[in-house]
Order: sequence, then structure tokens, then C-alpha cells
Amino acid sequence: MKAILRKVVFGLIAAAVLAAATGVLVVSAAYALFALLREALGPSGAAAAVALAAAVLMGATGLVFAALAKGPKRVPAEEQDLLQRLMGMVRDRPIISVGALIGLATVAIRNPALAAIVAKAFLDPKSRPAAKKKARS
Repeated sequence: MKAILRKVVFGLIAAAVLAAATGVLVVSAAYALFALLREALGPSGAAAAVALAAAVLMGATGLVFAALAKGPKRVPAEEQDLLQRLMGMVRDRPIISVGALIGLATVAIRNPALAAIVAKAFLDPKSRPAAKKKARS
């Protein structure tokens, strides 16, 4: 337990140091760009150019992270098994899923034999039907 806590603390310290170093780098790069452009554009023009450069950099970074956040492509509903459909429902409708979970927990507490039968039906690999194969064209 102590080793895990130590790793977490060191990870947080490393992230804070990295964030501080990145902040210093961005500020110094912005000041260098301002100093470079001040002679040619004047103080207000150089400040506007620095703001434009920062906006372009943030926009590009945002687009990259937005593309990464989309995640993997979803499998069509026809090709999903029951577990994948249930997990999709949990992601799409979390409040309804919590309500259904509370209802199932109530039924399982009142009738454990029924809960055991349902669990066996879902977890028994022999009772699952074979997956449909796509016809090749």
C-alpha cells in the first residue's frame, strides 16, 4: 500500500513539474516572438501576432485531442452480442441503467434463486448460440 501511494505522489509531482516547465516554455517563447516582431510591427502589432500564434497553437492542439477522444469506431448493432449492447445502453443512458441496476438488485435480494438462474444463463458458455458469420460476396 505504501509503495502504491509513493508512486502516485511521485507521479503527481512529476506532472506538476512538467506543467510548470511547459508554462515557462510557453511564456518565454511568447516573449521571444514579441521581441522579434516588435521592431517590425510595433508593440500592439507584435502583441496581436503573439495572440494569433497562441490561438493557432491552441486550436491545433484542441483538434488533435478531439480526434483522439473519439475513440474506436462502434460495431454495428447487428454484429454486437448481448453484453456489448448492454454496455452501449449504459454509456448512452446512464440514469436508466442505474434505475435498472437498483431494480435488479432488489429482485436479487428478494429472490436469490432467480438471480442464480439468470447469472448462470448469462455466464454459461455452452448455452450461448453460435455467432452469425457474414456471407461473403
